[in-house]
Amino acid sequence: MAGFMTLLDVSIVNVALPSIRTGLGAGENTLSWVVSGYALSFGLLLVPAGRLGDARGRRPTLIAGLGIFTLASAACGFAHAPVVLIVARLVQGLGGGMISPQVSGLIQSLFRGAERGKAFGFFGATVGVSTAVGPLVGGLLIAVFGTESGWRYVFFVNLPIGLAAMLLTRRLVPHTPRDRVAAGGQDLDPVGVLLLGLAVLLVILPFIEQQTWRSPIRPWLFPVAGLLFVAFVLWERRYLARGREPVIDFRLYARTSYTAGTLIGLVYFAGFTAIFFIYAQVLQEGLGYSALLSGLAALPFAIGSAGAAAIGGRVVTRIGRKLVVAGLVLVLAGVLAVAVVGHLVQGTGLGWAAAAPLLVAGIGGGLVISPNVTLTLSEVPVAQAGVAGGALQTAQRIGSAAGIAITGSVFYGVLAGSRPPDFDRAFVHGLLVVALFVAVALALGLFDAVTGSGYHGRHEG
Repeated sequence: MAGFMTLLDVSIVNVALPSIRTGLGAGENTLSWVVSGYALSFGLLLVPAGRLGDARGRRPTLIAGLGIFTLASAACGFAHAPVVLIVARLVQGLGGGMISPQVSGLIQSLFRGAERGKAFGFFGATVGVSTAVGPLVGGLLIAVFGTESGWRYVFFVNLPIGLAAMLLTRRLVPHTPRDRVAAGGQDLDPVGVLLLGLAVLLVILPFIEQQTWRSPIRPWLFPVAGLLFVAFVLWERRYLARGREPVIDFRLYARTSYTAGTLIGLVYFAGFTAIFFIYAQVLQEGLGYSALLSGLAALPFAIGSAGAAAIGGRVVTRIGRKLVVAGLVLVLAGVLAVAVVGHLVQGTGLGWAAAAPLLVAGIGGGLVISPNVTLTLSEVPVAQAGVAGGALQTAQRIGSAAGIAITGSVFYGVLAGSRPPDFDRAFVHGLLVVALFVAVALALGLFDAVTGSGYHGRHEG
């Protein structure tokens, strides 16, 4: 339920963006921050929160994360100005970042081998279900409460879910001493967290702000981010040499399966998350779909993803990285087919015409996310499972923020350059950016499959 809620908030907000624009008077910059800001703050806290769960217990950390997420959801719903909504979404992302590593950490500690694959497969199916339910629930709430206020209830819906999740966690999730690290020196490495957070922020900020920010310092942010990342690497090595636990143990990346899987996750999520960001804009702003119909139009992808994820979790230990490669091929084919449909089909028929390609892409997506997690962590020692899982999820969330920012910039750039706004052409251009991300992920998957570093039942955690 906890994982479902944090993932639901990604898909449910996408369909509410036009309502936020109307009801709050939000501009394109605010809409980008509402989506990308959540993903960014979510990603920044994953590794430190995973460490906190290891050191202090996953149960209390999970409850604290649920509390923060629920309160921030209420603040989002009551927001009276765009800046208040952005700040509340950032805090909500921090709560989600505390929740997610506890969920994956429990799976890591409670399951082994094929059973772990099935557990991650079930969680992957949850991703698909939340993706499906989000647009439908969001569209229904906006239809019931109106365009002006409906977006507020998109956030209020988290309140009963969050409260129920906290009560069930206290009642059903046991304290797990074996998940805690008894050794000294287990801390949050605040200097490392700060350096990494600043580096990531300076990379993402220009993308999110590029529609409105014309400051001359903007081109310098990337070199400064590079210097901060170098400082982060040097600090982490020194921290490790002193016998402390760094934010990220770079020895993990000596394992090809982990490095390839992390990169696949980063690049794939850059494309995966951006699809629905631009699709909702085209359907509602360009074609006049209601929020509910827009949610229904995204349903084929979600159904395909949920079903394939459950199956993929059961067979990933036998097939290995080739399963992820097959999934990426399907996603790429589906996205390109949607782009062709977007070019050929004019008007309100887009939703029906894109249904079959989206189903294919969704099936592929279900064979990517949870199998990739299983394979990526397969060679990681148990002692490093928390940090490794947190770093993997961090890459995915940063990829989401960057992908939405980059794809959104192309999408909005085409709209700004055409009079009247050409939503069809903007949609096709945005999908081509998504396809490029997926193609890069496919190349990485092929490399890992060919080098033979995929899962073969070894290195059980």
